[in-house]
Amino acid sequence: MGRASVALRRVSPRAALSPAQTILLGFASVIAVGTVLLSLPVAAADGRPTPFLDALFTATSATCVTGLVVVDTATHWSPFGQLVILLLIQIGGFGYMTTAMLLALLVGRRIGLRERMVLAQSYNLYGLGGIVRFTRTVIRVTLAIEGAGALLLALRWVPEVGLARGVYWGIFHAVSAFNNAGFDVMGNFASLTRYATDLPVNLTVMALVVLGGLGFGVLTNLREGRRHFTLHTRVVLSTTLGLIAAGTAGIFLLEFANPGTLGSLSWPAKAMAALFQSVTPRTAGFSTVSTGEMREATLMLLLVLMFIGASPGGTGGGVKTTTFVAPLAVILAQLRGHPEPGLFQRRFPPVVIYKAVTIVLLGVAFVVVMSVLLTLTEGLALLPAAFEVVSAFGTVGLSTGVTPSLSVLGKLIIIVTAYTGRVGLLTLAYGLTRRQVAPPFRYPEKAIYVG
Repeated sequence: MGRASVALRRVSPRAALSPAQTILLGFASVIAVGTVLLSLPVAAADGRPTPFLDALFTATSATCVTGLVVVDTATHWSPFGQLVILLLIQIGGFGYMTTAMLLALLVGRRIGLRERMVLAQSYNLYGLGGIVRFTRTVIRVTLAIEGAGALLLALRWVPEVGLARGVYWGIFHAVSAFNNAGFDVMGNFASLTRYATDLPVNLTVMALVVLGGLGFGVLTNLREGRRHFTLHTRVVLSTTLGLIAAGTAGIFLLEFANPGTLGSLSWPAKAMAALFQSVTPRTAGFSTVSTGEMREATLMLLLVLMFIGASPGGTGGGVKTTTFVAPLAVILAQLRGHPEPGLFQRRFPPVVIYKAVTIVLLGVAFVVVMSVLLTLTEGLALLPAAFEVVSAFGTVGLSTGVTPSLSVLGKLIIIVTAYTGRVGLLTLAYGLTRRQVAPPFRYPEKAIYVG
């Protein structure tokens, strides 16, 4: 009996799963359950079953906190359907393993070594020390920020739409914003365009988006005060502020006279709308002006911001801010003649540079391939196709208006892209390949000519 149990443990599929495979299967399982629930007649406002592909698309978009939709969230889904979407957003923002750990803690189950390894990979952490305590902090911080955001938004909307709807709108949009999902219940695919000049709504939503995108490690580090900021926190904060400032300036200048976007607004409103549109492409997906009316140059700027995305360990997608900065540090070091790249008087270890370059190159290749496929299936020009693909890959949710009209193949392409963007290219690669084993030897070193 003892030998049999040992043998079973050795061949058990669950025990054989790597952390990457656990994450992949976990998100896929949540999407599958969400698809079934959204396919039920009770999930639709008209009481009829939603087509399977539309339910799958919505469940994937919600779980992967993407925000792209093929049916209007406010009018197509019933309160039950919207609640399912909200739960999928929260699970997707937390991450599969954080949600599983929360349930385990509620029933008093002990968190084992394997679960701790998966949690560490989910948060892009290098060690297992304090991972359970860190996860508890993540849960508390998330609920506190979402609660504060929901209260502020409810105070703004209750006088306008009544108590019940105002509170519901506040909760839904606070969860959607902090988790960088971009889903809204305003109706007619309008996002937050009716609130382009509304200061409380703009400031609250932007704050939620930025806080969710900073990463849980940064949020916990911020509580300790400036003297205790880690190198990671300094890089994330400086990069985030730099990208927001550059994006705001670019959008303001490019769209200043565009009558379809900023042209009809006052100077202060133009500045606020430009700031909002600079914040939300960092994987949130809300908009206060029509994305489809933007100039091509602006769409290219948004495309870059969406590709970079949020920061590691947070609720957003993209290749991440630190991944974007690491190759820039290499370029800066080369231009200065420094042998080792780094920032803030600290050098980066080679493994960080290798990982960052790998993610960027794989991301570019993946986006190009998917964009070309979308041009073939939908007959789109390259820029609209690339915008849709990068929006899905960065788990953003912005669209020039082509999402509802996608073909079956087009929807499948976006589903795969959103799933890949949420779990991460390296996690997907690790999960689909054999376990990584370092070779027991090193080849001789030899230089090649470059440049």
